[in-house]
Amino acid sequence: MTELLQHIFSTVMSTVRDVLPIIAILFGFQFFVIRKRIPHMKQVLQGFMYVLIGLSLFLIGLEEALFPLGKLMAEQLTDPAFILGTETLRALHWDDYFWVYIFACAIGFSTVYAEPALIAVAMKAKDVSGGAIGVMGLRTAVAVGVAVGLSLGVFRIITGTPLHYYIIPCYVIVIIQTMFAPKMIIPLAYDSGGVTTSTVTVPLVAALGLGLASTVPGRSPLLDGFGLIAFACLFPIISVMAYAQLSHWRAARNHAKANSRGE
Repeated sequence: MTELLQHIFSTVMSTVRDVLPIIAILFGFQFFVIRKRIPHMKQVLQGFMYVLIGLSLFLIGLEEALFPLGKLMAEQLTDPAFILGTETLRALHWDDYFWVYIFACAIGFSTVYAEPALIAVAMKAKDVSGGAIGVMGLRTAVAVGVAVGLSLGVFRIITGTPLHYYIIPCYVIVIIQTMFAPKMIIPLAYDSGGVTTSTVTVPLVAALGLGLASTVPGRSPLLDGFGLIAFACLFPIISVMAYAQLSHWRAARNHAKANSRGE
């Protein structure tokens, strides 16, 4: 109990040190640049207290639950006894890690679909576009992109291939898509890649990558454990623009069919 209280206290103090520069900048600009009093000061200070408490509890939850859970899942799914079952022990190949790919795909889709930052962006996109961009459609497109990206990133860790073999071709695809995708969706697609790396997704993805690199034979946590977040940022850009391109193509095809019937 004493160790837990000490851990909570140290986390709160470190969070206060991290947030103090932000508070100093906000209050400094308000008092010395804008030169006006902050309205509703009591509510503002109360909000900062909620921020400190929430961040502290979140960091404690990461250290006590999410990071250990992600590492534990990686260890269990890569255990030769689980993979081979009753088979005679032999060297494992990349196709033996079937359940690891399934888990990465599922965890990528579910965590991003529940990502608060993505929900906020999708709601704002719907409001600004007048309903042309659906909240569920955008969330699903981003979640599918992250699911595919994490599965490919896990494959990279298991096979030990260099990261740039995947990242460079994918960015080439993004550039080509950018040239042909509807102009309305391009900025949103690029932002969608950024909002995936937020409070829910990053801890589990990082824990999964480090756990795999620690348990797969011949892999280095430093060289192979990181990089999954890059896949989680990149592939939603591809999936969102692909979603918009498919929607645009279907709309054009339906319009052409309607015109041909009218003739």
